[in-house]
Order: sequence, then structure tokens, then C-alpha cells
Amino acid sequence: MSVDQRTFRKALGCFATGVTVVTAIHPETKALAGVTVSAFSSLSLQPPLVLFCLGHQTSSLDAFVKAGRFAVNILAESQRDLSNRFASRAADKWNGVQWEAWDSGAPILAGCIANLECSVVTTHQGGDHIIFVGHVDRLRQQEGGAPLVYFRGGYVDYAPPSA
Repeated sequence: MSVDQRTFRKALGCFATGVTVVTAIHPETKALAGVTVSAFSSLSLQPPLVLFCLGHQTSSLDAFVKAGRFAVNILAESQRDLSNRFASRAADKWNGVQWEAWDSGAPILAGCIANLECSVVTTHQGGDHIIFVGHVDRLRQQEGGAPLVYFRGGYVDYAPPSA
């Protein structure tokens, strides 16, 4: 039995996921790179490892491959605009975005419910994507706040668990 891409995407859309913006700085051009990513996961507690996936057609892929460092910015429910901005191919997507630099220089976006600064441990080919595995070197999280959640092709409101 063959699985067509449209049906596969529709089935995967049934898995609710948080939304991140993964960022880096191209080591040669110093250009800022950022892309909305829902293909993100924790991988290991000891050592602290995470992974994310980027398609081979991602316009900023070269920056992530060469940088060796990246930041994962876990978006808050109020940051739909950032998710949409970094999902686009707009040339000016960094215009007006508030961010700071930590040790790696990878942009740490303001207002996120968590930020992780990571060093690339390894990459793997995975079909039409590259899987980046990173060691978490530094992090920040805010207490409270709701995550930005994506389900079946759209954002959904998050209802925190009752106490």
C-alpha cells in the first residue's frame, strides 16, 4: 500500500504540537537566520539533548548547517505573529523583532515561554529533511504562560490543566 503525501500530512496534522522559532547566525555572512519549526523534540535528559528538523528546501538551511550553534525559542500563545513571520520567506522578517544574544550569538527571541541555546552534536539525513541534534548549553523558562499550539493546520487555544 502506498501512502500519498497529502494523506500523510493530514494524518500527521492530528498530532498537536508546540511551535518554536529556531534561530542561528551564519558564521560567514553574519546574517540572522530564523524559521518556524514544529518538528522539535526533547531527546535526552542526560546529557540534555534536543532535536529539530529542517527541510532541504529551507532557504536558511546553509546558516544552520555551518553555524554549529542554534537557539530554540518556544513560543507563547500570544506569539502567533512571530510564528507566521518566521514561517514566511519574507526578506524583512527580522524587522522590529526583539531579541538578545547569549554566548553563541544565536538570536534569543523576547517573550517566549522558554529559550534554549544549543551546540550541534550531530546531523542526520532523514528523507527530505536534515535532523539536527543539539546539546542544550543554556536555557531560560518563564513560570506560567501558555504555549502556542498547532493542530490540524491551525493554531488552537490552550486550556491549562485544572489544579
